[in-house]
Amino acid sequence: MSRSGRTAVVAVAAAVVLFWLFGFWPALAVLIGIPVLAYLLLDPAQRRRVRGVSRKRIGR
Repeated sequence: MSRSGRTAVVAVAAAVVLFWLFGFWPALAVLIGIPVLAYLLLDPAQRRRVRGVSRKRIGR
């Protein structure tokens, strides 16, 4: 299985566990909040690099 496939499987499993333990809204806040917080903690050069990779993958 590819790396992105494994990441997707782990994300879905984490979502199911969070929904089961905490309910819909708290789990949704965690699932959206963690990636947003991680992005905001990057310095501007790292953010540019992340945005550049995303654009390259869209064209494939």
